[in-house]
Amino acid sequence: MIQYVTDAASAEKYETFVASHPRGHFVKSLKWAGFKKPWKCDAFMSCDENGEVRGSMLIMTSRIPKTKYTHMYCPRGPVTSDGDSATLLELLAESRKLGEQYNAYELSIDPDILDDDPYLSELTAAGFSVNNTKHRPEYLQARYVFRLPINGRNEEEVFAAFHSKTRYNVRLSVKKGVTSRIGTKEDLPAFVEIMKETAARDGFMARSLKYFEDMYDALAPDNLRLYLMEYEGEVISGAIAILYGDKVWYLYGASSNRERNRMPNYMMQWEMIKWTIENGCNIYDFRGITGDMEKTQLDGLIRFKAGFAGERCDFVGKLDMIFKPRAAVIIESVQSNYRALVRKIGVMRERLHTR
Repeated sequence: MIQYVTDAASAEKYETFVASHPRGHFVKSLKWAGFKKPWKCDAFMSCDENGEVRGSMLIMTSRIPKTKYTHMYCPRGPVTSDGDSATLLELLAESRKLGEQYNAYELSIDPDILDDDPYLSELTAAGFSVNNTKHRPEYLQARYVFRLPINGRNEEEVFAAFHSKTRYNVRLSVKKGVTSRIGTKEDLPAFVEIMKETAARDGFMARSLKYFEDMYDALAPDNLRLYLMEYEGEVISGAIAILYGDKVWYLYGASSNRERNRMPNYMMQWEMIKWTIENGCNIYDFRGITGDMEKTQLDGLIRFKAGFAGERCDFVGKLDMIFKPRAAVIIESVQSNYRALVRKIGVMRERLHTR
């Protein structure tokens, strides 16, 4: 039986199920869906004869500009248990009905499963196909991430497992006068300023202040923390972390070009890992890394994250269920070129802004 989230009772029922499920993820939460205001969001559950939830989906629908079509996206895929194909098929049958209602040309997912997970065969048998093209929408989640399993360890045990250089740099940041605090919404402008520095330095587009303010309003204080590293009262590094279910995610990070020798990012990561441990979570997720194996061996980002004794996770990537094949070919081609142009212009603007 399909039940939609329509009121406070059904919302609580949905959140309790998703947050407690091994495939639970913050992007499936109703708070996150509320933050994504431009999207039309539908959350529904598959329930047994006793009303117990056995699976769920959250679908975000956006209209394709200057067309009659929409695109449907289920962040990190359906929430079902391995081997429960009946529930999966029931959820997908409902998503097809929504597709007809919204005139969607496809449904995309990016499940939180590894490349070799048997669940992939269940998804492909249900009608999905793997689509790991070079160009992909910006709203899709990272395919390659770095994760630190906590496995019930305390702070001392987790810290002891770090690489010796990482432990040294965490302690060094303290010796060099770096302090840590939890920021408020009023601190977001300072965070955005160093985010702009980071974007110009590393070649990506920075989010606006309003974007982070809206995120903060939707998720703080229960599910979001703004971490600020300071030296002599000046913010030199910062991060936004998300807590949901049994995981904490390092969502956004930024660092100033100043005082980098004080190693503030090492302290920052350790503070977020401690939050993970305090809440009894099983996983701290460092989020995205490069998928280029040869480059990864030399990449400073992966070496930094590897120092915290986590593990690389290669997820399966983007899967599509095509409803309208002809429209899909045309739309994907146009959007790939548009995204590449927007990204190029955005990076150029960030670099000019910091000159």
